[in-house]
Amino acid sequence: MNIPAELKYTASHEWVKVNTDGTLTVGITDHAQDLLGDMVFVENPAVGRELKAGEECAVVESVKAASDIYAPVAGIVLTANADVEGSPEVLNQDAYSAWMFTLKPVNPADVNGLMDADAYRALVEAEAH
Repeated sequence: MNIPAELKYTASHEWVKVNTDGTLTVGITDHAQDLLGDMVFVENPAVGRELKAGEECAVVESVKAASDIYAPVAGIVLTANADVEGSPEVLNQDAYSAWMFTLKPVNPADVNGLMDADAYRALVEAEAH
């Protein structure tokens, strides 16, 4: 199971990278793309949209199912990755480089409330049983 130690995670299977400028890069985990299967559609949140923590803000669809993507923390969407929207299959090829959107968090300390790699691994293993 691929769970990079430097990232943060949510219970809804988003990964979060804290960038040096304090912004956050968000995507779906390798586990999520594996469960969903071959991606066929991605809809990112609009740039400038204000998100509440836990708010549905994007959608990924695979040949099996559609899944909502949730904001990991409250913030404003800075960029949306058009490459992922144009080629959803990149999420299957490398979920950790195929980011979906970036956020400027309202409160940067909120990231500390997200799971680390060990906690996320425990969650995934618990869901498997």
